[in-house]
Amino acid sequence: MDIMYRHPAGVSEEKETAGRLEAIGQEVRKAAKELLEEAQMERGQIMVVGCSSSEIAAHRIGSYSSGEIGQAGYEALMKELEPREIYLAAQCCEHLNRALVLEKEAAERYGYEMVNVVPALKAGGSFATAAYAGMRCPVAVERIQAHAGIDIGDTLIGMHLRAVAVPVRISVKEIGGAHVVCARTRLKYIEVFVMVCKMACNCSCRQDCCMA
Repeated sequence: MDIMYRHPAGVSEEKETAGRLEAIGQEVRKAAKELLEEAQMERGQIMVVGCSSSEIAAHRIGSYSSGEIGQAGYEALMKELEPREIYLAAQCCEHLNRALVLEKEAAERYGYEMVNVVPALKAGGSFATAAYAGMRCPVAVERIQAHAGIDIGDTLIGMHLRAVAVPVRISVKEIGGAHVVCARTRLKYIEVFVMVCKMACNCSCRQDCCMA
């Protein structure tokens, strides 16, 4: 009797074309480059990225996970992050409470408690799975405070950004069918400084201090 292999529910059965994967990678890399430049990220800082392969493929988040798309996104990001020595924190999906995959070196450097989990396509997501496979010494942590981030496909990375987050407008608005939103973070201004600044400019300027 022939046994028919069935893909798990919510996993893409389609093979992406090389051209489409290359186009996705180019857009991801372009988004990362623009954010890195705008945020002026420094060596050793962390960029958190949430990436829904389902949304990129124009499906509802979590319903069409594609290992190929996740891999293309991860590889494109690392082409921009590695030369700058910026750590990637790859956000897992809701099934793993949006835990993150990052290098053990980064977790130890920032004092993040490690947890015992390995992401998979339907329990972590394709992007985090690709990151876990591609990093030198990957670990998972429950929460971080990243210096900047990219949200590809409404993955809600805000819970892993430092206060205060500042929106960054880049030229890449969508990757495939996924919305793209970027943010950098800045240090908090102490209350006295904010009050003095607002009094000095009567709240009419557009500086960060008066927009807080």
